[in-house]
Amino acid sequence: MLAGKRIVLGVTGGIAAYKAVEVSRRLVDAGAHVVPVMTEGATRFLGPTTLSALASEPVKTKLWDDPETPIPHTKLGQGADLILVAPATARLISALRTGLSTDLLTNVLLATRAPVMICPAMHTEMWEHPAVADNIATLRERGVHIVDPEAGRLAGGDVGAGRLAEPETIVAAVERLFAEQDLSGVRVVVSAGGTREPIDAVRVIANRSSGKQGYALAAEAALRGATVTLVSTVDLPVPVGIDLVPVETAAEMEAAMHAAATSSDVVVMAAAVADFRPKAAAEHKLKKHDGPPEIVLEPTPDILAGLGATKPEGQVLVGFAAETDDLVSNAERKLVAKHLDLIVANDVGAPATGFQHDTNAVTILSVGSEPEVVPLADKRTIAAAVFDRVVSIRNTAR
Repeated sequence: MLAGKRIVLGVTGGIAAYKAVEVSRRLVDAGAHVVPVMTEGATRFLGPTTLSALASEPVKTKLWDDPETPIPHTKLGQGADLILVAPATARLISALRTGLSTDLLTNVLLATRAPVMICPAMHTEMWEHPAVADNIATLRERGVHIVDPEAGRLAGGDVGAGRLAEPETIVAAVERLFAEQDLSGVRVVVSAGGTREPIDAVRVIANRSSGKQGYALAAEAALRGATVTLVSTVDLPVPVGIDLVPVETAAEMEAAMHAAATSSDVVVMAAAVADFRPKAAAEHKLKKHDGPPEIVLEPTPDILAGLGATKPEGQVLVGFAAETDDLVSNAERKLVAKHLDLIVANDVGAPATGFQHDTNAVTILSVGSEPEVVPLADKRTIAAAVFDRVVSIRNTAR
């Protein structure tokens, strides 16, 4: 998403300047070329050598640093795909609104036609001051992208609004800026992970699903502008901006999915739901000295079939088929039988695919279209291919 993008990272003089190091690292890891620009005040909180080591170029601090570039602000501004300021102090925000150019960073901000994104950070009293609020409102009207600060612990032990957004939140905002917003306004619900059906107070019947593919799907949908609900059985970091509904059993997942699906435009059932559960779970831990217990199983609800049977008009329903043989034929049967719009089939027995892996290889099938084979790739790439097909289905329906 950010490969080849040239991002000028401005850092101003606030205690949150240390977070710019992590922002830079994440941007570089995502493929961006990061050019750091620090104000004199920023150097009081963060050593330029530290940021230089993790950015793509050494830190620039003055208008007169580079003898080969007599007008560095113009060069930086014209060559950038984005000017990102994190943290942005009240002083920087005021200067940007009024067009005051006093240093390299403020000159760069005025000498660019690239998008500008600022991430304010300051004490609560400053963030809530009418002058700062008015400056922010004006910058929004001009098209400046604002990553609002969060509430939390501030310098000096204070707690309140004004804390710089976390680096992952800032980088997610940058990625959204460059991503095609082809799911803007679309409500998406995704399930992830394997259900756990209790045998007793300690033991469960479970499967090997890690939930990684479901989380990748949720992150991809959010990146493309969707409002996303993630129904999950696993404890993984939740992608930025996503509403998490934690569940454990098939019954809990069924209730959560049906509740969310009623108001969703796209439903993606990526979770691995147990096919059977103990008919009666023991209230206490079964003791080994009592011998092997007799466990009577009963089928769990077919959540995907239930969603297909109650699917409202216009909703796109996506299923997953984890198979070990007859991949395409089994997936085609489920596609029709469960009234799906799309099914993603993967061979969980193949090397580096399926459960626990960070990679996957799938075949995407939909009614009236040729199967699409997506070769081995990271699960985010798989998620992008799935939502490309979802967008195509929605566009065709319209």
